[in-house]
Amino acid sequence: MPPRLLLRLPRAQPTDLILIAVAFFWGSSFLVTKIVLERVSIGATLGLRFLIAATVLAVIVLLRRERVFTVANLASGAVIAVIVGTVMALETAGVSVTSATNAGLIISLAIIFTPLFDSLWNRSWLPGGYFLCSAAAVVGVGLLITQGGAYLPRAGDLVILAAALVRGFGTTVIARLTRSQSSSPLSLTFVQLAVMGFVFTAADLSGVRDAVATIGWTDWAALAYLAVACSVFAFLAQTWAIKKTSASRASLLLGSEPVWAVLVGVAIGGDALGMLGFVGAAVIIVATYVGQGIEARHRGRAEVPAGGASGGPAGGPAGSAAGNAAGGAPVPAGSPHITG
Repeated sequence: MPPRLLLRLPRAQPTDLILIAVAFFWGSSFLVTKIVLERVSIGATLGLRFLIAATVLAVIVLLRRERVFTVANLASGAVIAVIVGTVMALETAGVSVTSATNAGLIISLAIIFTPLFDSLWNRSWLPGGYFLCSAAAVVGVGLLITQGGAYLPRAGDLVILAAALVRGFGTTVIARLTRSQSSSPLSLTFVQLAVMGFVFTAADLSGVRDAVATIGWTDWAALAYLAVACSVFAFLAQTWAIKKTSASRASLLLGSEPVWAVLVGVAIGGDALGMLGFVGAAVIIVATYVGQGIEARHRGRAEVPAGGASGGPAGGPAGSAAGNAAGGAPVPAGSPHITG
């Protein structure tokens, strides 16, 4: 994190620690997913993960007596599940053939891509400095995936890059889909998780059966971690924390995800980064942080004439939870995600 940003942050509050915990869960999710994929197929991993998460969230929905089965909720949740499911399928396929560190860093480019797509959609151009940050982030990815060598990047890196692009575009679409709706974020998120769980399970039913019959408690613990910590807890923690702090502060803290991805991938996963790899990682992290700040200030100025209404790439209460099943890199508006 740039020293100037550090100086601007006051003493950490309990809310900050909770948001940092969410960012840690997301950052670590790439390594945990990669470990599970050593014994479980991609479809089964996603199917079991989201079925577990949907089951846990179903209990909370019942306790809160949320209205789930409305036409608007089911229709929006299904559409969002298709978008989010595509992102998750790409992410999981990508991390299976690249390092957890690379996956965590490259997917963070969604922070940069989302405002770009939103700007194109609204025909409201971002400041030139934002495009410089975007270019720097792309250069950082180039350094990371080639390590300065003449060889081509791994296929997994390109798949993760595609996931970041789809996530950025998908977040923009989801925001507009849900902006005028009054659906509860909790019930909408439950529909997303349930649809994804059933679809991925049906798509790889034999893989799910094999996994249930053969994997041990460590893999079940890893799946539970992905489902509960990276999905359900992340959603509930953000929903609570964003009411206690500003969207920009929440976005800044959640944006530490790629830092945790590097720390976990290198320290625990044993990922090797050469000097140029570390330089690329640093460029990506700094460029996304600075770009986030530029976008937030630009959005703030644009919203003042409209009476300060909240919005941005993922504005609106339902939209805040919407893109959330994609997880990973948070969008600049500070809207919650539920999966890493």
